[in-house]
Amino acid sequence: MSRLPEIANPHRQAYPSDMSDRAWVVLRRLIPEPKGFGHPRMVNLREIINAIFYVQRSGCQWEMLPHDFPPHPTVYGYFRKWQRKGIWQRMHDQLRHQLRQQMGREEDSSVAIADSQSVKTGGKKGAVYGYDGGKKVKGRKRHIVVDSQGLLIGMLVSEANGSERLGAVVVLHDAIAQLRQLEVIWVDQGYSGKNFVHAVQQVCGEDVRVEVIERTSKEFEILPKRWIVERTFGWLNRFRRLSKDYELYTTISEAMIYGSLIRLMTRRLAS
Repeated sequence: MSRLPEIANPHRQAYPSDMSDRAWVVLRRLIPEPKGFGHPRMVNLREIINAIFYVQRSGCQWEMLPHDFPPHPTVYGYFRKWQRKGIWQRMHDQLRHQLRQQMGREEDSSVAIADSQSVKTGGKKGAVYGYDGGKKVKGRKRHIVVDSQGLLIGMLVSEANGSERLGAVVVLHDAIAQLRQLEVIWVDQGYSGKNFVHAVQQVCGEDVRVEVIERTSKEFEILPKRWIVERTFGWLNRFRRLSKDYELYTTISEAMIYGSLIRLMTRRLAS
């Protein structure tokens, strides 16, 4: 017999990062059920996820979670376990498909937009660390590919001096199952060149076009089609935990990004 969805802690005041009842109903269906053996689950999963969203939105350390949330080792333990099992990405991809269907679109987009963002780290973090000479940034680089709505198709976190073109090809390769209807990829001038086009077509198919959106002025301008991926980076910047890359491992960085976008998509689906 299925259990009733957990309610939020009635003994604390709500935080702005908390899920609404309708958002929890959307997300609750995607959370794996207990295996049915071993010690029964005693925690309130809704409060666990609210605590994770609090860390992402506020940027606080796990140890500095307010005491009216579950203990921080428990919260972090769930975050790490779901990261290791790929649950954050799986929930993200399912929500993306649901949101596209709600918009009246097919699950798989025929358009993709690739870009990267160099971010500082909180000190030298782990083995994946470098210097982006063009952006003058010491840290890491986020390579993302989004659809026509700015929803994330795939991503990779690398050292800041990592190649934009190689990063985009790796992301496309890893997300190939979601690119079955792909027709065109929009990129900026940093991705221009026959070698990049050849690599994309090797991964995605020879019929896929690569269109480079070029600037027409040295002044600031909103580039057609390119603004979509820039808006996605803007969504990420709403979460203080993502203002820098504070994580020791890039896999944790990627899980943080998936979790932040899950928060955005559940709000849209519940509205």
